[in-house]
Amino acid sequence: MTERGSSPTPRAALQAGGLRPKKRLGQNFLRDTSVLPRIVKAMELGAGEQVVEIGSGTGVLTEALLEAGARVTAVELDDSLLAMLEDRFHDDQHIRLWHGSALSFDPCIECEGTYKLAGNIPYYITAPLVRHFLENDCRPALLVLMVQREVAERMTAAPGKLSVLGVSVQIYAEAEIVSRVPAAAFYPAPKVESAIVRLRPHLSGPATENTDTFFTVVRAGFSAKRKQLANSLSAGLGETREVAVTLLDAASIDPKLRAEDLSIEDWKRLTSLWTAAQP
Repeated sequence: MTERGSSPTPRAALQAGGLRPKKRLGQNFLRDTSVLPRIVKAMELGAGEQVVEIGSGTGVLTEALLEAGARVTAVELDDSLLAMLEDRFHDDQHIRLWHGSALSFDPCIECEGTYKLAGNIPYYITAPLVRHFLENDCRPALLVLMVQREVAERMTAAPGKLSVLGVSVQIYAEAEIVSRVPAAAFYPAPKVESAIVRLRPHLSGPATENTDTFFTVVRAGFSAKRKQLANSLSAGLGETREVAVTLLDAASIDPKLRAEDLSIEDWKRLTSLWTAAQP
């Protein structure tokens, strides 16, 4: 096992194993170790806390988490990288490797009690992965994720710039951007900046009782996001425009607004009224 504090760079580690980053898996490995303390600090770790790390790669963040005293379950899909992790950490009793897609990882089975989630998340899996864990019966106590900066901004957006992703995150958690990370911090360097985003799940669970109905209404509202809300809701819910206008008026929402303008509370109120109006 490589001694902690003398870790090879991701590029060197990959080259030593005869490997290259795989574009189809969205692999961009963090090479700037000055970013690691920011991630670890954002995790708010106590000694012995359980962390699930998504996409451990060559083990750069994994090692930083172990050094911070965490017990790590490293989730890795790539067979070759898993073998590299096995070789690097084979005699460390505080890490467990889990091979497969993070979307198949069941924390109710794999985790013992409270855990936190960390990882450098490829763009193509960001939205489904966040929903997978935030909607889970065994939700993490905290999520600290490296994502594309644009995605982080959508997660943390205020009314006026909200998207389905923003609503989907904020109904479950408080979201904040901890730090921006330049493209040059990765190997290979992506075309866009990244950001560290911290999600703190609401203690009482989702901020709505019926999430299925809630998201039915939200998706209807965003189904034609450039249209006025009365029109997009009408089309998305299969109602007449008159019914949509009546619903919005009852919720004290201007029918001429667009979906991005509504707050989480607006969506909750609208969902409640639409549910009550169903036969």
